[in-house]
Amino acid sequence: MELNETMVGDAAVRLRRAHGQLAGVISMIEAGEDCVKVLTQLAAVSKALDRAGFKIVASGLRHCQEAQARGEAAPMPVEELEKLFLALA
Repeated sequence: MELNETMVGDAAVRLRRAHGQLAGVISMIEAGEDCVKVLTQLAAVSKALDRAGFKIVASGLRHCQEAQARGEAAPMPVEELEKLFLALA
């Protein structure tokens, strides 16, 4: 299943934000910031990445259900999406 902006719009925003957060974490490490602050920001980046991944899987499930409701074949087996979801969990 190929992704498009409609399917992953919110996830793309989340990933851009995580990209900026990660750059900030790298800068913090290079500047010798406090370990607690670095790890707190790193946890936020990790959570943002997870949420983006879950958003993409949820969009894929919705896309497959909509295709099936129109009488079309799903672009990806639901089992494969489930496997991807579990890889993120």
